[in-house]
Amino acid sequence: MILNALHADTLDIERIRQTATCLFDDKACDAAIVRMAEKITRDLAGSDPLLLCVMNGGLILTGRLAPLLDFPLQIDYLHATRYRDEVRGGELNWLSYPRERLAGRPVIVVDDILDEGNTLKAVCDYALEQGATKAYGAVLVEKLHERRIHGARAECIGLQIEDRFVFGFGLDYKGYLRNAPGIFAVPDAELE
Repeated sequence: MILNALHADTLDIERIRQTATCLFDDKACDAAIVRMAEKITRDLAGSDPLLLCVMNGGLILTGRLAPLLDFPLQIDYLHATRYRDEVRGGELNWLSYPRERLAGRPVIVVDDILDEGNTLKAVCDYALEQGATKAYGAVLVEKLHERRIHGARAECIGLQIEDRFVFGFGLDYKGYLRNAPGIFAVPDAELE
């Protein structure tokens, strides 16, 4: 019985993957990451920053971005999530905190998307509360809409998209498809 339920979920995920619209392919994402690295280097090289990956969404972006930052920095992670494998966000759940020192240095908060901004703002606020000199948001995707919470922002944005549910390059659909090679939009009918 459990195997049949898992199989049905996997079939649903595969159907979403097959019917999604590619907004940005792998090459476009990589080009955006190169531009992000250039901006971050201009803004923060020589300042002893901590690159802080927001798991799990920021994993792929961090892995591609970090080697392009050709200056001394440290890398750490935290795990904070609102979605818990769903398509609608809820309360922010902190699963893991960073281990490196945040105080007295800029912190580059790397996440997959700036949507409403709840997670990014909470992580940036946390970094500042811990004594970071600056909380610098870096996201691969910014979703363009009017629902952004007050104070949520990113200093470095790779790509902008219309207000659609997307997956790939770290962004997930129900916990799956983070590994998709680009940014893909879920058909609107699937979200109703």
